[in-house]
Amino acid sequence: MSAVTLLPLLQSTFGYSAFRPYQEEIATAFLDGKDTVAILPTGAGKSMCFQLPALAREGLTLVVSPLIALMKDQVDALTANGVAATYLNSTLPHEEAQARINGLRAGQYKLLYVAPERIFSGSFIEDLKTWKLAAVAVDEAHCVSEWGHDFRPEYRQLARLRQTFPDIPFLALTATATARVRDDLITQLQLNAPEVFLASFNRPNLSYAVIPKAKPIRQVFEFVHSRPGESGIVYLGSRKATEAMAAALAAEGITALAYHAGLPPEVRAANQDAFLRDEANVVCATVAFGMGIDKPDVRFVIHADLPKNIEGYYQETGRAGRDGLPADCLLLFSRGDLMKNLRFLEEIADPEAAKVARDQLNKMADFGEVSTCRRASLLGYFGETIPDDNCGSCDNCLSPMEEWDATLASKMFLSCLYRIDEASRFNLGFNHGIEVLVGANTERIRRYKHDKLSTYGIGRDIPRAHMALVGRHLIRIGLAEDSGGNRPTVGLSPAGREWLKRPTPIQLHLPKMAEASPGQTARAGSISCDEGLFAELRTLRKSIADARSVPPYVVFGDITLRYLSRRYPTTADELLLVPGVGAKKRDDFGNDFLQAIAKWLGSNAKQEFPIEEALPIPPPKMKAEGAVTGTTLETLRLYQGGKSIEEIAKTRDLAVSTISSHIATAIAAGELELDPRQFYSQEIEDQITAALAQLDTGLEALGPIFNALNKEVDYQTLHLYRAFTIRKESVTATVSQP
Repeated sequence: MSAVTLLPLLQSTFGYSAFRPYQEEIATAFLDGKDTVAILPTGAGKSMCFQLPALAREGLTLVVSPLIALMKDQVDALTANGVAATYLNSTLPHEEAQARINGLRAGQYKLLYVAPERIFSGSFIEDLKTWKLAAVAVDEAHCVSEWGHDFRPEYRQLARLRQTFPDIPFLALTATATARVRDDLITQLQLNAPEVFLASFNRPNLSYAVIPKAKPIRQVFEFVHSRPGESGIVYLGSRKATEAMAAALAAEGITALAYHAGLPPEVRAANQDAFLRDEANVVCATVAFGMGIDKPDVRFVIHADLPKNIEGYYQETGRAGRDGLPADCLLLFSRGDLMKNLRFLEEIADPEAAKVARDQLNKMADFGEVSTCRRASLLGYFGETIPDDNCGSCDNCLSPMEEWDATLASKMFLSCLYRIDEASRFNLGFNHGIEVLVGANTERIRRYKHDKLSTYGIGRDIPRAHMALVGRHLIRIGLAEDSGGNRPTVGLSPAGREWLKRPTPIQLHLPKMAEASPGQTARAGSISCDEGLFAELRTLRKSIADARSVPPYVVFGDITLRYLSRRYPTTADELLLVPGVGAKKRDDFGNDFLQAIAKWLGSNAKQEFPIEEALPIPPPKMKAEGAVTGTTLETLRLYQGGKSIEEIAKTRDLAVSTISSHIATAIAAGELELDPRQFYSQEIEDQITAALAQLDTGLEALGPIFNALNKEVDYQTLHLYRAFTIRKESVTATVSQP
């Protein structure tokens, strides 16, 4: 069957007049009954590659998806376009699940979404034989490979499905797969001479930037504050960090929520749903959030902590700009994050697995420190090159780093490695060499008498960060050697010895300042439009979505709203010319949007749309920049929500004393207006006051007060007493000012 059959189906069902790259070829091969592998970047429209063939062929297409949370959204989107699709998972009540099974028996559905675990439970495979199974699509197929970044053992069992249905076509889809992973998934799924389609990994509408990590909460806030109303994801490395970041942003009026695996399932589901429905602009999450998140209008992704590998970083940034409109990807880079993650690898028992993880981390660090085009660096990891060495939309191409002649510093570094080896006959760690160069006075330097070396302190006029940059560059180009392993050492390589005899110039680029960030200039994918009308149509879309209990993008995506806001259609026929408007959506929503456009034009003139650079919005001072940190704000949010100190401690997996100190900090800063009698009696307050009067000390140190009271008043109470006293003195001072 040819793609000529599929194009009218694409237009009438989904409202698009043309295929995206490779969609046509992949869908045609799959529809013709061939095993197929599709490696397409996130946002390239992988789902269409099996949805269209499912509509065109007889029988049922089974879609294997790793996350049950995603299934409902995908099925809702298909149903809104008039496609007969359903899912089966553990979230369905028994009666609803049985009704859907009855519908499958009756041949009512064209697409069925399930998780891999479902396939091998009960009589599911036997049921498939009676449901006229015609094709299988395996989404996130890289999960089948142990060489992939997100290996899932349950995916390995899919070979049994292939053995049961040897004559039906399989389609394997993924957004991230190196050549090794591609070969492995073909083997593991037992695909028969598959057609392999490898699209470019390039996402031209994404802008990449890396800045030195300094004050992450402030840096994230400034970035988000400059993009009011936009949806974004902030990835962090720990559960507590997600809560602290979300609380700090929420305290500034940004609708931000936390998402991590430690939250109760109902809270996770509610937070994800709020994000999908545009009720929360920002989700602060661990990597537990996001695989397959089908929200097209995510305008930015921030990594506030270092990702563990390039594949994960690529996939997570790929959740931005799935609609093709411009989106920003920001990484806060810190060598400290790298060293912390490397220390975690010491707990891995398998040496080979630890080595692979270490190599992946180092490649991620290389990306963070590269001075050339970041897009070229990212694509190069997947074996792809770009024709131009300047992509025009990453920080290094838009604002090249300052060049620095590092020849002398390189000579210092390599000479120091030589002297350390000469004196000790063994190599030491990377940081030790830098400390010798800058003249640090550490116990280890004194123990090895490295303060007596001729190279001790010769680099004290060079910033430590610059010297570290030199050292890492010398390792990369082979003049110094990293031993690897869990406790790596650094030594002079044979090539380094030769270079010291005949030095050649070494030029490096200095990192940018921490406040740099991607601009908001027009970029690939920009669609200028009447922004006032666009805002009105977003409000209308939200009300329709809420009435139908679906995410807003299920009604129309941002691309569709932008074209509506620049073309100003007035008839139902003109609506069908707008990307994303098919016959079903025209019939369901078209009249509402036509009325909204007509009402807008009744009081506003049609506009021309020159591309203009957005003006930055100066960010205000944050609450989290004072004594009240992000984690304190999260405690404060829970306390104001009615939870006790003990309940908060249990919820956040922190000590009661820690939560009490958070409450005390909030009281002292004036964030909580509370009565001391909620925490201690007047009698205890008088005892503390009397003890203070007898001591030649203030409230800075609580130990003397604790002892003076014969240890009968606990530290929790003393912390709170100090907080109320500080707050009282602060208010008194403010009132007494002229």
